[in-house]
Amino acid sequence: MRVLIAGGTGTLGMPIVHRLIEAGHTVVGIARTTEGAERLQRVGAPAIIADAMDREGLLRAVEGHEADAVLDELTALKKAPVGHGGLAQTHALWIQGTSNLLEVAREVGARRFVTQSIVLGYGYRNHGEELLTEESPFGEIDGRPFDAHLEAMVSTEQQAFQADGIDGVALRYGLLYGENADVVERMLRRRSLPVASHGGQLPFIHHQDAAAATVAGLERGSAGEAYNIVDDTPATFRDLITRIAETRNAPTPLVLPTWLLKLVAPYGGAVLGEVSMRVSNAKAKRELGWTPRFPSYRDGVGAMRQA
Repeated sequence: MRVLIAGGTGTLGMPIVHRLIEAGHTVVGIARTTEGAERLQRVGAPAIIADAMDREGLLRAVEGHEADAVLDELTALKKAPVGHGGLAQTHALWIQGTSNLLEVAREVGARRFVTQSIVLGYGYRNHGEELLTEESPFGEIDGRPFDAHLEAMVSTEQQAFQADGIDGVALRYGLLYGENADVVERMLRRRSLPVASHGGQLPFIHHQDAAAATVAGLERGSAGEAYNIVDDTPATFRDLITRIAETRNAPTPLVLPTWLLKLVAPYGGAVLGEVSMRVSNAKAKRELGWTPRFPSYRDGVGAMRQA
């Protein structure tokens, strides 16, 4: 398959590019900078230099290109957001960037479009023991500051699902970890990565497992369908970061009460201290033929230590 990917230079994007090439697909990347284009070219993916937010410039850049599918992995997150405003650029990419990339898909003749989403769209709250599936309510707004995040997630999914002549698929990723272990270690050593004293159970997914699931979603995902891409074992953020600290011989994370964490980081503190959810990956396993190599954070962090 000829695949055009936007966001291929990111922490998740690069493993996806590697997996696509390993699976025998021809990959072309869209990069905003010359540096990003060179990164893609070094791993065997020619690149088009264009800004995904510049519709006219983007369409000019892809003139003459052909592709069977477009992958939307756009994100502006260089690090975990502290406040709600830290997601504003990513919102724009999910809304306007997705619209622009769908125009690109039409321009290059692509019939498939895969976009990223997040399981947090099921709601920023404590879901108790309820097992959330793709049939659970998604993107329900309730008048809180999280509404803007939910609306952006819904926008990218619905645009993909409703595009005429294009089979759209949405992948709802869990909280990613693994490829950013060096960054986590540096933050731990600087004592700049606090965790909540009583955080909830969260759905995680290793970057490599998310990349494998993305290729499976591209190849076998059904039009108009969303898939939860999470591992088998929910855990607290404190569990994950403490385990990484142990494997890296780094200081254990600072533990703060949720109210204080929210004061310092209104968005991150709420996610880590108040959200709790159990998310099913049964549909992705069944329909995509995908199984996480690392069924829990313990396995994924253990592999990081061996590497």
